[in-house]
Amino acid sequence: MCQLLAMNCNTPTDICFSFTGFQARGGLTDSHNDGWGIAFFEDRGVRQFLDTAPSAHSKVAELVRSYPIKSKNVVAHIRKATQGKVSLENTHPFMRELWGRYWIFAHNGTLVDFNPELDGSYLPVGNTDSEFVFCWIMQELRKQFGSVFPGTEKLFAALTELSKVAGDHGKFNFLLCNGSLLFAHCSTNLTYVLRKAPFPTVQLKDQDVTVDLSAQTTSEDRVAIIATSPLTHNEVWTDMKPGTLSLFEEGGISKTADTVVGVPRGLNY
Repeated sequence: MCQLLAMNCNTPTDICFSFTGFQARGGLTDSHNDGWGIAFFEDRGVRQFLDTAPSAHSKVAELVRSYPIKSKNVVAHIRKATQGKVSLENTHPFMRELWGRYWIFAHNGTLVDFNPELDGSYLPVGNTDSEFVFCWIMQELRKQFGSVFPGTEKLFAALTELSKVAGDHGKFNFLLCNGSLLFAHCSTNLTYVLRKAPFPTVQLKDQDVTVDLSAQTTSEDRVAIIATSPLTHNEVWTDMKPGTLSLFEEGGISKTADTVVGVPRGLNY
């Protein structure tokens, strides 16, 4: 399956350490060879890197790994293709505009028989189920709320209902972010760690790298790392409950809701 990674913080932070472990899962410690991508929010802008090469062997990934871009929200994806050819247009994460903000989306899974009508306001460029469902989500939010951001409460409730609809068609682990709000939906596998003072010394699982986080942070910092599976050995990672949508803000979880209506099509539990 594809690999997801996200970071949500209360102060701009670089993701170099976590990305070093994550990068290895694209062709070194795991067999995900069909491209990768990462998006960094910087104020209202987005700095995005995409590559069709496996992340473990990508020169672009090496640049990202060694370039300490500071951001409060980051979304990354390593692809194992199930729908659509290996190409830049099919490489996650995807980006669209809504309510005057960029939105970034990355998906792990496959949706079966999910074919709602798109009205043309958002259309996929590639041919993946992931970009298609992202366009549908953006379309439905715009149809429901028009041109004005509805507020966090109403948005979370709407995304909960949309996750129920799409999640009924298969595996639907996803990350969705607008630069301040990070939504994470667990269909089968997603885990997170919340880092705050006192910060420990941690070791990656996928690379022989150890770092003292206390040397890079302050007592006020809060950092949430979300991943398909834990990136480090000696931290307490929490498995998200399958069939839940969580909202991360300022380095912590502010909301969680159930999204299960039944056994999703295409999944065998």
